[in-house]
Amino acid sequence: MSNEAAETRPTPAPAPLVSGPDPHLFDRLSVLYKYRWATITVFALVVGWVMVDSYSRIPIYRATARVLIEDPNNDVTTPTEIARNVTLGDPEIYLQTQLRIMRGRDLAKRVAGRLELNRVPEFNGQGPKPTQLAIGIALVKFYAAWPYRLITGTQDVTPLPIANLTAEDEASYPDALIGRLGVELVRGSQLVDITFDSADPAFAARAVNVYSEEFVNNNLAFKVSTLEKSAEWLTGEVEKQAELVKQSELALAQYKESRDAGALDGNQNIVVMRLTQSNEALTTARLERIQKEGLWRQIQDAGTDVDSISSVLNNTFLQNLRTALTALQQDRARAAERYGEKHPDYQKAVTAVANAERNLENEMRKAINNARSEFEAAATQERVLQQQLNEAKAAATDLGRKSVDYAVLLREADSNKTIYNQLLTREKELRVVANSRTNNIRVIDQAEVPGAPFSPNHRRDWAYAIALGLALGLGIAFGIDYLDDTVKTPDDVTRRLKLRFLGLVPIVSGERHPLISGPVPHDFGEAYRAIRTSLAAQFSHDGPRVIAVGSSQPLEGKTTTAVNIAMALAVGGARVLLIDADMRRPSVHKALRMTNDRGLSQLLAGQARMREVVQRTHDPNLLTITAGRTPANPSELLASDRMRALLTGLESGPFDWIVIDTPPVLAVTDAVILAPLVGAVVFVIGAEMTRWRLAERAVETLLSSNPRNVLAVLNKVNFGRNKYYYSRYYGHQYKNYYAESPAA
Repeated sequence: MSNEAAETRPTPAPAPLVSGPDPHLFDRLSVLYKYRWATITVFALVVGWVMVDSYSRIPIYRATARVLIEDPNNDVTTPTEIARNVTLGDPEIYLQTQLRIMRGRDLAKRVAGRLELNRVPEFNGQGPKPTQLAIGIALVKFYAAWPYRLITGTQDVTPLPIANLTAEDEASYPDALIGRLGVELVRGSQLVDITFDSADPAFAARAVNVYSEEFVNNNLAFKVSTLEKSAEWLTGEVEKQAELVKQSELALAQYKESRDAGALDGNQNIVVMRLTQSNEALTTARLERIQKEGLWRQIQDAGTDVDSISSVLNNTFLQNLRTALTALQQDRARAAERYGEKHPDYQKAVTAVANAERNLENEMRKAINNARSEFEAAATQERVLQQQLNEAKAAATDLGRKSVDYAVLLREADSNKTIYNQLLTREKELRVVANSRTNNIRVIDQAEVPGAPFSPNHRRDWAYAIALGLALGLGIAFGIDYLDDTVKTPDDVTRRLKLRFLGLVPIVSGERHPLISGPVPHDFGEAYRAIRTSLAAQFSHDGPRVIAVGSSQPLEGKTTTAVNIAMALAVGGARVLLIDADMRRPSVHKALRMTNDRGLSQLLAGQARMREVVQRTHDPNLLTITAGRTPANPSELLASDRMRALLTGLESGPFDWIVIDTPPVLAVTDAVILAPLVGAVVFVIGAEMTRWRLAERAVETLLSSNPRNVLAVLNKVNFGRNKYYYSRYYGHQYKNYYAESPAA
C-alpha cells in the first residue's frame, strides 16, 4: 500500500539553479562598506600616530657637500705593482673603501676635535629636548623594526631622537657624529654626497664642510706619506739593482774571454743549418727506401705468377709482351682447331708462342733484378744519411752544452739591466708626484646653510600617513573578509554549495522566534511570501506537497523558517500541517506558544491517535503536531513503518502542504532519514554564521540519502552589513516602497 502511494506521489518540479552574476569591482568594494568601521578605525589610528610623531619631532636640518673621488692610479703606482707588474683591482672597491673611511671612527674623532662639540648646544645638553611622546614613538619604531634588523644584520639604528646628549657624553661624540652623517655615492659617477643632520642649520653646514675638508686632507696626507715611503724603498732597490747589473756584465765579459763566446755565436747557426739539412735528406731517403722495399716485397710475394709481377712492376713493355703472347696463344688454338697439330701453320704458331714466352721471361728477369738493385741502393743511401745526421746531432749537442752557461749569463745580465731601468724611471716619477702634492680627492661643492628643515616634512608625512592608513585599512578589511569562511550571500550558495536558491530572510533582532503573524519588519514577512511563491512554483497542484526543513547545525533558524513557511502558506489559503520532527530538542511548540504533552513521539510509538496529537493554531488553515515527550529512540521512530504510513496517509488527507521541522543534519541522522520520504528538503543556512566546511559536509550528508530536491534558504541576512550587495543584485533599497503603513 505504501509503495503504491509512493509511486503516485507528485514529483516536485526542479527549481532552477540560480547562478550569481560575475564578480564586479563594486562587489569587491562592498567589502569596505561591510567592514567600514574597522577600516576607518585603522585609518584614523595610523594617520594619527604618524602625524603625532611628525608634529612632535624636533626640526632637523640637512646640509650637503659634494666630493670627487678620482682613480688613484692616474699619477702613481704602488711598489707592489712595480714588483709584480700588474694593475690595481676594480675601482668600485676603492670607492667603497673610501666610503667606509668617511664613516670611520678615526676621521670622526678629528672632526669632533675641530668642531669643539663641548660648546655645541646639541652635544653639551643645552639643545632642544624631545618630548616624552616623541621618545616613546621612537622607541616603538626601534623595537618594531627588530625583525628587519635581525634579517639584514643592521645595528646602526638609534632608538632615541636626535639632540639627546649631555656634557658627560664626550666619549660618544664620534659615534654621535657618525650617526648623523650620511654618505651616498652618486650613481654612474665618481661623486659622493656627504650630508649631516642637526637641529642647528648653521652647525649642520659647518660640520659637513669640516668633514669633507678633513677627509680630503687625510687622503692627501696618507697619499704623500705612501709616496715618500715608496720613493725611499725604490732608492734602496735602485742601488742594489745597479750593483747586480755591474756584477752580471762583468761575469759575461769574463766568460767571453775564457770560452770564446763570439765563436760559439758564429758556429751555432752553421751547425743548426747542417743538422736541419741532414734531417730533411734522411727523411727523403727513408721515404724512397720504403717505397722501393714495398715494391720488392710485392715481387717476392708474387713468386712465379707472371701476371702479378707485371702488374706490380707496372712496366709498359712487359704488359705489351704479355698482350702479344696472349694473341699468339689464341692464334695457336685456332690453328689447332682448323688444321690440326701436324699442319705447318699450327707448327709455325707453336714456334711463335715459344719465342714470345722466352722474350717475356727474359724481360721479366731483367725487371726483377732492376727492382732489387734499386731497393738495395735506396737502403745504402739511407744508412749513409743516417750516419751524417748522427754526426750533426753530436756536433749540435756539444755546441749547446758549451753555450749553456753563456746563455744563462746573458739572460741574467739583460734581466738585471731591464729591472734597473724600470726602477730608476719609477723612482724619478714618484719623486715628481710626491713633490707636486696632487690629490685625487677634492671638494666640488661646499655645503650651504639649509633654509628649511629636512625633517619633519609635514606635507610628505601627511601623504605617507594617508597612504599607509589606506593600505592598512584596506588590508584589514580584505583580510577579515578573506579569513571569514562563512556563507554570506546567495551567490555563495549557488556557486559553492551548488544548491538551488529558494529565498533569503532578513535578520530580526530581539525575539528568538520572530513570526510573520507578530510585529515584525515588512521585509521579513515579504521574504516568506516570496519563499511561498517559489515553493508553489516547484510543485504540481495535484495532491498534497510534503517538505522538510533542516539545517547543518543548531541556531540557524530552521524552526523559525519552518513555522513561518507554514504560516505564509496558511495565510495564502492553503491547509497546512506543521510537524515537529525534532524530538530531541523540540521548538515548534515554543514558537507557537502551545503545549507539548502529546505529539509525534507518542503517535509513532502507538501511544496516541492522530486526532489526539493534532492541535489548532490561531489560523484555522494551520494545524500542528508538536514533537511530544523526548523518546529514547527518535531515529528509529522516524525510520519506522509508522512514519512512512503517516506520511502516506497525510498525502491522501485533507492538507495541501505538510511542513516537517527536522533536527540539524550534522548533529543527528534524523533529517537524512526523512529526506527521501518528502517531496523537497528546505536547507536553511545561517548567513555569516555557517562555515563553508560545515555546510558542504551537511549537504554531502543530505545528498547521500538521494533526496528528490534540495532547496536553500539563506536566513538571518544582515542587509545593513551587506547593503551594497543586496541593493545591487536584489533591489533591497526598494523593499519598503510598498511597505504597509503603520495604520494598516
